[in-house]
Amino acid sequence: MKKTNLFEEFQDVSSKSWKQKIQFDLKGADYNKNLIWNAPEGIPIKPYYHQDDLSSSTPTPKLPEQWLVGQTIVVADTIKANLKALDALERGAESLSFTIPSSDLNIKELLQGINLEQIPIHFQFQFLSDSYIVELQKIPGLSAQNTYLNIDTIGNLGRSGNWYKSLEKDQSELSSILTAYPELNSVAVDMSLYQNAGANMVQQLAYGIAHANEYLNLINQKGISFSKLGAFNFKVSIGGNYFFEIAKIRALRILWQRLGKEYNLTKDCHITATPSLRNKTIYDYNTNLLRTTMENMAGVLGGANTINCLPYDAIYHNENEFGERIARNQLLILKHESHLDKVTNAAEGAYYIEKLTAQLAEKALTLFKNIEAGGGFLKQLKDHIIQKKIAESAERELALFNDGQNVLVGTNAYQNKRDTMKDELQLKPFVKNNPRKTLIAPIIEKRLAEELELDRLKDE
Repeated sequence: MKKTNLFEEFQDVSSKSWKQKIQFDLKGADYNKNLIWNAPEGIPIKPYYHQDDLSSSTPTPKLPEQWLVGQTIVVADTIKANLKALDALERGAESLSFTIPSSDLNIKELLQGINLEQIPIHFQFQFLSDSYIVELQKIPGLSAQNTYLNIDTIGNLGRSGNWYKSLEKDQSELSSILTAYPELNSVAVDMSLYQNAGANMVQQLAYGIAHANEYLNLINQKGISFSKLGAFNFKVSIGGNYFFEIAKIRALRILWQRLGKEYNLTKDCHITATPSLRNKTIYDYNTNLLRTTMENMAGVLGGANTINCLPYDAIYHNENEFGERIARNQLLILKHESHLDKVTNAAEGAYYIEKLTAQLAEKALTLFKNIEAGGGFLKQLKDHIIQKKIAESAERELALFNDGQNVLVGTNAYQNKRDTMKDELQLKPFVKNNPRKTLIAPIIEKRLAEELELDRLKDE
């Protein structure tokens, strides 16, 4: 049978022709005023996108061949946490993330029975200890490729306002770990802090890359071989702006490649994505299921390596089996029933997403260069410039929320007046006023709905 091109009888339509047709249909109305809106990132959004919008020099990011269903476990009791981890693996989890609050915990007991050569293990240490890592390395079967230490001393400074110990001691211990075990995936960059505090996407990307650059500078100064270095893990929070969030993760990979070239670093980064806390609510809480599902999808299509779904009730309930099972099943449905694991780069060729990716990367690179010209990320953090810029962005986003332009269904729109939550709160999901002495002003994570929710709780 002769093969035919079904579209050969149709003429190509240029971007200019489309715009002329739209302007004709507008009957004199202003095209820019009526059909173009400006995103908070300063990017004008058009009503249509065309191949002409893409630059041939814009790189297409290389995405992972597969993404993994992650399970987060806070370890208070190692035996219980171990049983929980084994159960999660039995129920479909493919990667485990353990939050370790104390160096007193028996890590060998925690990992008992887990196939460490096959299952990626992420540790979230709430302390810094090179001696603890030495003991960790003695565990039989622990795979360097599948072990992520997620050490982020700068992230701890930004979140808490203090170093673990001091700048010198923190850098010394991190250098010691990197020198002794360069093959481990030791370093993390916690970009989720910036998103949950209200930074826009250009800021999140620029701060994340500038944050990573501080570690690369340290590694370079210590003479540690980049060729032997394990992967950096970027921890990213995904918000509700679906297409922008897809483009944000793609842009992060482009920026990492650009930065890596300056250090002759060719290894890809690892990206762990989690739904944002910023847009989650306690009222009409089931809408959090819809939000997190969409955010998980954005993480998949953007190219995250691992996705840890946030339980719908995580902000106001203690950890519970039901919420965690539903969160895990959301990812399993996306993977095994929606088949979002069958195509490596499903967003490639979508002109809108490709253009957004390039624009976010370009704007973030410009901001990154400004940060470096201003002394670097750490200096600007100490000078409170980063905190100020994030606070300004958060105020603009909150103003849109208060005006009803940024809608959270069930909270600032379509409220159920009979919905009560006062007796449901096991956790207090509001910023805690806990004055303490800090080296710098910490970056404060705050949900958009907090003030409105507090007013509603008072009226119950």
